[in-house]
Formats: sequence, structure tokens, C-alpha cells
Amino acid sequence: MATMSGQIWVSLISLGGVVLGGVLSYLVQHRTQRSAERAEQQRQHNALSEARRAERLALLERFVEVGAEAERSAFSRPSEFDDTHPWHLKTQDVMNRLWIAERLIRIQFPLPVHDAARAYFLDLNRTVWEGLPDGESVRDYLEDNRLAFLDTARTVMG
Repeated sequence: MATMSGQIWVSLISLGGVVLGGVLSYLVQHRTQRSAERAEQQRQHNALSEARRAERLALLERFVEVGAEAERSAFSRPSEFDDTHPWHLKTQDVMNRLWIAERLIRIQFPLPVHDAARAYFLDLNRTVWEGLPDGESVRDYLEDNRLAFLDTARTVMG
């Protein structure tokens, strides 16, 4: 009987070891899986952040590039023109592209960046179509809002 009792204890201890090993194995696998999931989520988050950053940089580049075209149009503004004048036709296309780029900035950036882009756009639009009083420089007139936009964008992109 004592042998039987010893065998039962050995079997129970062995079974307990198997159960304990199984539980520990499950816990380790579960923890490893959770860790891998968190690492994958972080990788996806980082990839999405980098894609958004690249998209924003491309949009900023587009806005600055078209803004420079519009400034060149303001510098070359003829004193007299009508809707069929080559300058007007080219400038209308440039200003339409600038308007679209400005709207996209509103979608992609926080409002302070858009507000700065909008102020620059409005000054540029006014300068292109209405001109400036004699003696006033296009560059000087646009400088403050252009720099405010670039500084605000740089802060956000930081």
C-alpha cells in the first residue's frame, strides 16, 4: 500500500509539473505574442508618421514653389491687361494652383499653419491682381506673411 501511495504522489507531482510547465509556457508565449503585437503596432505607427511627414513636406514644397511663381507674376504685372492678355492667362493658372495648395494645407496641417498660409495667399492675391501703390516693393510687402508662414510650418514639422 505504501508503494501505491508513493506512486500516486510521484504521479501527482509529475502531473503538477506538467500543468505548471504548460501554464508557464502559455504565459511566456502570451507575453511574447503581446510584445510582438506592440512592436508591430509601433512599427506601423512610425511608418504612418513618416508617410504623413513626407506628404506634408511635399505639400509645403508645392505651396512654396507655386507661391514663388505667383510672386514672379506680381513682379512682372503689366500696368494694363485684360482677360485675354498672356500674363493674365498664365497668372490665372498659377493663382488657381496656389489656391488649391492653400486649401490642401488646411486639410493636412493644424490651423495656425493654414492661417499663416492664408494670410500670405491673400496678400499675394491682392498684389497680383490689384498691384501695389507706386514706390512700394512687392518683396517687402509679402515678406512678413511669407516668413510667418515658413516659421509656423517649420515649428509644426520640427
